[in-house]
Amino acid sequence: MTAAPVTEHPAISRLHGSGVEVDASERRTSEYAYDASNYRVRPLAVVFPRTVEDVVATVRACADTRTPIVSRGGGTSMAGNAVGSGVVVDFSRHMNRILEIDPGAGTVAVEPGVVLATLTREVEAATDQQFTFAPDPSSKNRATVGGAIGNDACGNHSVRYGRTSDHTVEIDVVTADGARLTATATGLRATDPDDRASVLRADELSRELRALAREHLAAFRLELGRIPRQVSGYHLQNLLPEKGFHVARALVGSEGTCALIVGARMRLVPKPASALLVCLGYDTVVDAARDVTTILEFSPAAVEGTDKAIVETMRWRRGPDSVTGLPEGNAWLFVDLDGDTREAVAGQADELLARLGGNGRLVEGIAVADPEGRANLWRVREDGAGLSSRLATGGESWPGWEDSAVAPENLADYLAELRALMGEYDLDGVMYGHFGAGCMHIRITFDLRTERGREVYREFTRDAARLVVRHGGSLSGEHGDGRARSALLPLMYSPEVLEAFAAFRRAWDPEGLLNPGSIVDPAPIDAHLALEGVPDRQWRTSFDLQPAGIAETARESGRDAQPDPWVHAVQGCIGVGRCRADGGGVMCPSFRATRDEKDSTRGRARVLQDMVRGAATVAEGWRSQDAREALDLCLSCKACATDCPAGVDMATYKSEFFDHYYARRIRPRSHYSLGWLPRWLGIAGRIAPLVNAVLATPLGGFAARLGGLTPHRALPRFARAGQWRREVDDAARPVPRTGVLAPAGAHDADAPGGLDVVLFVDTFTRGFRPEVAGAAARVLAGAGDALECSADVCCGLTWISTGQLRTAKKLLTRAAAALDDGSERPIVVVEPSCAAALRKDLPELVPTEQARRVARRVTSFAAYVASWAGERHVAPPAAPVPRRAVVQTHCHEYSVFGPATQRRALAVAGVAEVSEANGCCGVAGNFGFEAEHYDVSMLVAETSLAPALRAAAPDTAVLTDGFSCAMQVGHVDPGARGLHIAQILDPGPAATGPQPSGTA
Repeated sequence: MTAAPVTEHPAISRLHGSGVEVDASERRTSEYAYDASNYRVRPLAVVFPRTVEDVVATVRACADTRTPIVSRGGGTSMAGNAVGSGVVVDFSRHMNRILEIDPGAGTVAVEPGVVLATLTREVEAATDQQFTFAPDPSSKNRATVGGAIGNDACGNHSVRYGRTSDHTVEIDVVTADGARLTATATGLRATDPDDRASVLRADELSRELRALAREHLAAFRLELGRIPRQVSGYHLQNLLPEKGFHVARALVGSEGTCALIVGARMRLVPKPASALLVCLGYDTVVDAARDVTTILEFSPAAVEGTDKAIVETMRWRRGPDSVTGLPEGNAWLFVDLDGDTREAVAGQADELLARLGGNGRLVEGIAVADPEGRANLWRVREDGAGLSSRLATGGESWPGWEDSAVAPENLADYLAELRALMGEYDLDGVMYGHFGAGCMHIRITFDLRTERGREVYREFTRDAARLVVRHGGSLSGEHGDGRARSALLPLMYSPEVLEAFAAFRRAWDPEGLLNPGSIVDPAPIDAHLALEGVPDRQWRTSFDLQPAGIAETARESGRDAQPDPWVHAVQGCIGVGRCRADGGGVMCPSFRATRDEKDSTRGRARVLQDMVRGAATVAEGWRSQDAREALDLCLSCKACATDCPAGVDMATYKSEFFDHYYARRIRPRSHYSLGWLPRWLGIAGRIAPLVNAVLATPLGGFAARLGGLTPHRALPRFARAGQWRREVDDAARPVPRTGVLAPAGAHDADAPGGLDVVLFVDTFTRGFRPEVAGAAARVLAGAGDALECSADVCCGLTWISTGQLRTAKKLLTRAAAALDDGSERPIVVVEPSCAAALRKDLPELVPTEQARRVARRVTSFAAYVASWAGERHVAPPAAPVPRRAVVQTHCHEYSVFGPATQRRALAVAGVAEVSEANGCCGVAGNFGFEAEHYDVSMLVAETSLAPALRAAAPDTAVLTDGFSCAMQVGHVDPGARGLHIAQILDPGPAATGPQPSGTA
């Protein structure tokens, strides 16, 4: 029988007919079923408008078919105000232009999808650092202007600059009936004065809004706008006569329930000439909050706070060096002071520290003037939401009561009572937020997976709402009410004000089509929770994905069951969207190239989350084509494992999924050609001259296509078998022996400060860059290390990246057995991707004590060199080094051994000027060689590497420890040559020193 055709929804048919870009696929709707909140609501479709006309067409199609509409920017809402069951309109992808910067008027005109950090950067550049855009929430490098207007976002510097509403001049909107209006500081007008229908709509709506204000003068004056961060509800006090009937500001914070924002004129502020960070340590967050009133006397630009749970988690996830320079304490305040001169600001800091010392609560305070030091400390605060979701203790925390606010003078008492309330419910919380504005972002250890846990969530949240109201506060201080708090508004406002809210919304949207569920007529706060209804199924995995401490945490919390490790892993993404940022890290290279949510770490994680839910076609599980498509452009760079505040490791998830997806299936040809590369290298090395000669002819292109490789990229030349050994032999004598590793202590480290080390010469180095092996041996010997070489095992990297985990586990098991020699001597790996596989993948795929012992000893060559200065105080071998260098850090090195590893190694070498290509090179192992991925690999190169090469002076060295990075450098710029750090440090063949020994 022939299946009946699926009938397309009328709204979707209309949109297709109008030429609007719309996607109603199961995969796409999975990506947009979530934001950064606790909620999941699958939309009907997602629209990507390019123009205002596209928005009007969308609105009219939805209005005619009574289809709900949800506006969306960066999708970082923590209250559930960016998800809904109708059509989601994503403004971030195309409508993201800065239209005009006017320093004379002090304004900027933008489209709604402009990212806040981009806007700030462009404004400062265009005004020669004289002006800036003030609102700077922690999500500023992915949140958009439209989203900031929708939620009335504030940010770290709101103590000085207030909320987004304070910077809103005019807003261009499309109403639910398709009218194009402009909300101003004095009223409402048709955006196009020749548009008669919009003129009439503006007049009608203005009359309704003026009547609403007249009817509720007293209630608006008494209940609205009482504290700096009163964001809950609509900001109808702006309609009062004394506010000038500021309709634009009344619309700010309406969460997309009144109109769709299609443009805005925003106010700019002067940028301070000098700034300084004062970091203050306290025993508790309550002690910190009690000092806020003193700090505010000094007119700070920012007073932010965090507690030790976030700091401990950051160090656990990113290494001990990820947080440095903090004063003593268990809770910290970050105070930004600014002024006209550095001396004036420093004097103010000294006075502040003296005053706080006199208060008796401060444990330690320091002033940080260095911009890099300030940025590193601010990063601790800005990554708070993600870092606090999966803690070093193994516990989880969730939003829901993460945005309450009180007057700053009431903050300490409120926090003390809130902590007591959490204790009554046996809950814990991670506290951070805008202490200077009285707004707290508290993520709490709710158990949203069980009915009992959800009951606690409901009861606690209601009690917490009563508590904050008793302290004169607001349910929301920045994130909006959304699905998380709208149902609690009757605890905060009188029936009169609630009816005014409903009337305000009806005036704009009589049918209630815009973002239903927020502010007016909300669903219960526990409806549509993302963690509810996930089937209790065991997913067999090759990787050990059980996080440390999770079982113990479960027992202590009394939970009967934990989610399957695979389910728990993919649910690690909480939607903060750091992967959508275009700076401040390396992830996610494919999103930076395509700007498509599908290609972000978050988009992939959301599809995998729907996969474990059994949702729609994604329910095919390991066989899901939707999940396969979502993972297709993942470069397996591993950067997300470090850059994602929630620790999502998409490279591992992709490898695991591919292993199951291709079980008993024919794989892509590249999985056999590149995935089995170490095997082919063993054969090719024996006949390298012949292979290289063939590859240089048209037959080479045919061979590449036969293997699923792109014909646009030259294949590397194969080294002769054993050539690497000759390179090492030339580096020092005697020749390395053949056999197993020598027992620890079988040779001496004669030079002062020397160590007994194992140099692991990996497959890529043996097969393609044997000269690097010789350079590495000379460098280590020249530094006084007793050297033993190992090259008879494989890390399995190519099998891991292509999801052939059975073979990978066999190779890694063999490697662990060969390298576990009973010593603690470092295993220094030439190729950083192989080092990362041995350090991270080995203990996860082979979860034995032997594998863990070996993994602890593994280090990349650059990380080992960098340790000379910090741990051993050993000078590098004397060698002429370049004065300047461009660094393309391999993504695996960045993720596993630290983002600054190669920069530190160059500092040890004495390279004076270092610039970095801050991003993936685009090759990423097999990815850039695969025919279907070549174009994207080149787009990725253009995000960072290619511009860095073009900007480099002719005598600049290019550091590329990764073989794939070196290949991309030569492809992007045929005149450039990527060098390994060993080659830069190489003292030359005449070097003398301790002799290498061991195996080949």
